[in-house]
Amino acid sequence: MMLPEKIKKQIAQSDYVSRDLSWLKFNDRVLDQARDPDKSIIERLRFLAITESNLDEFFTIRVGSLYNYLDYNKPRIDYSGLKEIQFRQVIFTRTKQFSHQQHSLFMNELMPLFEQHDFSITTYKNLTSAEKGRVNSYFETTIYPMLTPMAYDNYHTFPILISNRLVFGVVTKAEDGSVDYKKLSFIQIPSNLPKFLEIERDEVVHFVPVEDIIRNNIKHLFRNVEVLSVNLFRITRNGDFTLEESDDIEANFLEELKKKLKTRRTGRVVRLEVSGRPDSWMLKVLKERWDIDDDNIFKIKRKSLLDFTGLLQIVNHPQFRDLRMEMPVAVPPLSYPEIHDYNILDVLNERDVLLHHPYNSIEPVLELLEKAAEDAGVLAIKITIYRLAKDSRVTAALLKAAENGKHVSVLFEVKARFDEENNLREAQRLQKAGCFVIYGISSFKTHTKLLLIVRKEGEKVTRYVHLSSGNYNESTSKFYTDLGLLTTNEVYAHDVSEFFNVITGHSMPNVYLNLITAPKDMRQQLVELIKAEAENARKGLPSGIVIKINSLQDKESIDELYAASQAGVSIKLIVRGMCCLRPGRAGLSENIQVISIVGQYLEHSRIYYFHGNGDSKVYIGSADMMVRSFERRLESLFMITDDLLKRQIINILQYNLKDNVNSYVMHEDGTYSKKHPDGEPEFNIHKEFYNVIRDTLLDLDLALKKPGQKKLPEETVEEKRYIPDLDKS
Repeated sequence: MMLPEKIKKQIAQSDYVSRDLSWLKFNDRVLDQARDPDKSIIERLRFLAITESNLDEFFTIRVGSLYNYLDYNKPRIDYSGLKEIQFRQVIFTRTKQFSHQQHSLFMNELMPLFEQHDFSITTYKNLTSAEKGRVNSYFETTIYPMLTPMAYDNYHTFPILISNRLVFGVVTKAEDGSVDYKKLSFIQIPSNLPKFLEIERDEVVHFVPVEDIIRNNIKHLFRNVEVLSVNLFRITRNGDFTLEESDDIEANFLEELKKKLKTRRTGRVVRLEVSGRPDSWMLKVLKERWDIDDDNIFKIKRKSLLDFTGLLQIVNHPQFRDLRMEMPVAVPPLSYPEIHDYNILDVLNERDVLLHHPYNSIEPVLELLEKAAEDAGVLAIKITIYRLAKDSRVTAALLKAAENGKHVSVLFEVKARFDEENNLREAQRLQKAGCFVIYGISSFKTHTKLLLIVRKEGEKVTRYVHLSSGNYNESTSKFYTDLGLLTTNEVYAHDVSEFFNVITGHSMPNVYLNLITAPKDMRQQLVELIKAEAENARKGLPSGIVIKINSLQDKESIDELYAASQAGVSIKLIVRGMCCLRPGRAGLSENIQVISIVGQYLEHSRIYYFHGNGDSKVYIGSADMMVRSFERRLESLFMITDDLLKRQIINILQYNLKDNVNSYVMHEDGTYSKKHPDGEPEFNIHKEFYNVIRDTLLDLDLALKKPGQKKLPEETVEEKRYIPDLDKS
């Protein structure tokens, strides 16, 4: 499917890149990891599975959002200037191209590698007689009792099929023998069945897809009935029912939608994936029932797999442990090198500690919580929780603290997408234990990551604070790159205490000293910082901006960055995912460079650096530059004031800009190209950050200097003396 030239031209001429098209480019960079021949077959399959999960979410939320407009005849204009019907054509054209690339990669490049690594995905027909007997027995004892055929005819209503679940559509001949009369039944494969049955033969693990087992035993479900066709498919439903996720939906329209759209289970179908050559009569029935057309239908070759997320069963198989990425041992934080020798409470009374995950372990945060739960002097613990690990040590510590009579306040964000049920369950456990639990704040999603511990120490009270870009999740901290600050600094403690009062009560502080918060004034304060750089540039003073975030979509912020570029400010943006800003356009953004880093770790930290004519300001925190972050979320960014930690953050930015292994350069037309060493030594930040020492922080240069300028003021030799010697004798 090709796009008309008129639409291509309109997309290219816009000063902004479509959020959704930019996101699809991001998923292509993830697919690039699966294309990488230097990665093991298991790692390549893992990344392929991630692209599938990403695409499922894209259809559930973003395409779902588009259909909120299409279905209720509401006008919508994308950043690219396209109206809703045109944009639908673009989205389905691009997603079908991407789907073709996924399945082509799987069939032509990855599957041929399976055998040499002692596994295969084997169909039922390629099993030995003995193996077929075992498979049939598995079907009869385990699968068959779980299956429920759901008929659809004049006597049975159309069943509710669950989104992103494999389903068989079985067409049978009518009992009366009529040639024209057919019946349709559906069999939904339960989600708690493993994707594959594993059979070992000659030291090779054969993975037999559960759908192939069911297909070859379908007769057990349709006894004495002529089966005309057996069709495997999967639907994706609209799951975009919240204003917080729909940056472009108006509040009054949202209320109208809520009356019509109840849950993800019954949302309108936005995609139908079918395997092989589906029955044309069944397709006609489904198209009419779900009000979809050929654009919504994705045809997948029978040789491939429907739903690559099932590959994670192979990825996580213990036999292939040696093919998975080996996680290096975490190194001690630069400001806490003696991590195993001191009590974290004592350390924080002496200094601030910056944690850079996964290079530094999350252990100090967990240790702080666990010690606080048992410490007789601790009076109260307050924490915001967005996502938790399974069998979370955080929950266990909070339960222990409540058991020990401490006041525990927990804000559980029950609107954390796809974690709603788990968060609600954990929140109820804490509430039953006596914790004060807040289930989110009205229409705002609490995305900020904060921890406050109040401890009586003799005659004084000390507040221990953790501010972070990442979740309190010990599992994801091993492969998400995040930043966290541990401190007893009273300025931070005051700001965080005030912000907790906002979250749990009706307080509205006039000013924070080191904190920028949303939805109050984050956008405006960032805009003022950008404007200050532009003013310095116009005066001929040194200026520069470096921002590292997940997503850049807020048009007001983009316009200010454009204005700063035109004023002569050097702007470097490190944006992992979607980026609606168009870099390098003549007269608009010539001084803006954008890179994206996608590799073994998921880049999740947010950093904002403003040169300030030598008095640089550095912020880290939870917020991206998005409408939802500024207007519909409780977010925080906090300024780094400690000299050593500030240097560490600047070094992180410098390393990101230097990476030539995981980096992609964004071009003016919205496309990306991979950075290559080109004769220089490889610089892979996902390895290099394990090697950072204090001497590394003595030579920092973000390349923001004007022509002819020598060193930035904070980079002079005299300034280097501030790095303290914290090593214990």
